[in-house]
Amino acid sequence: MTLFTLLLVLFAERLFKLGEHWQLDHRLEALFRRLRHFSLVRTLGMTVLAMLIVFLCVRALQGIFFNVPLLVFWILLGLLCIGAGQVRLHYHAYLKAASRDDVHARDNMAYELTLIHGVPPDCDEREYLRELQNGLLWINYRFYLAPLFWFVVGGPWGPVTLMGYAFLRAWQTWLARHHSPRQRLHSGIDAILHVVDWVPVRLVGVVYALLGHGEKALPAWFASLGDRHSSQYQVLTQLAQYSLAREPHLDKIATPKAAVSMAKKTSLVVVVIVALLTIYGTLV
Repeated sequence: MTLFTLLLVLFAERLFKLGEHWQLDHRLEALFRRLRHFSLVRTLGMTVLAMLIVFLCVRALQGIFFNVPLLVFWILLGLLCIGAGQVRLHYHAYLKAASRDDVHARDNMAYELTLIHGVPPDCDEREYLRELQNGLLWINYRFYLAPLFWFVVGGPWGPVTLMGYAFLRAWQTWLARHHSPRQRLHSGIDAILHVVDWVPVRLVGVVYALLGHGEKALPAWFASLGDRHSSQYQVLTQLAQYSLAREPHLDKIATPKAAVSMAKKTSLVVVVIVALLTIYGTLV
């Protein structure tokens, strides 16, 4: 059921998931607005509670009407947790602003697209566009590839692990947008996601390495296996940049488009691999 649900979710997400309506991050804002104190324990407690609620829903729906309600629940939860409808709007708004040479609007959209890690101050145009590429690649990982990983790894409890990851992602995004770096540090969210992202980042990274310049990317990927200190963002984007080495890095429109195209290609490869592994497992 995991593969079938995943394909339905990805198909539906591409068709109509635009804006915030089907975004878990938006649905959780009412809860996040009430929080005034931040700690690692609170972050872990909220995440476990969210996963527990989904676990109880899955248990309650199992075996009812040939599991049709359970399938609907999987699909709806997948739509909430997988995909970046609002961010896609920001990306298209950036392209429109860049095509009109509207610097203010372009910078505002670039800020949204690089919200988590930001752009270094006083950087030149090439560095600015490279960081924009990295932001787009990280968005693809955060909203598509990592949720897909946890959905598949969870097996029959895929919605539970998916909810856990999506909740952490939403909490990190909220803190980055509305609170200070000190409060975000106290919440422990970055440290938690550093651990949670370790395996999926390296699995996705090997796809980028194989799609790009293998003679440079593969040694970097092997080195990342023993790297416990570099941020997962740095590991993933460094490997992805090998795949983008031959793409334009000075065109304000072509540069982000190249990153999005590469991200889509990587996502397709990952979905095909998941499908083949699922079919093989079924046949066995």
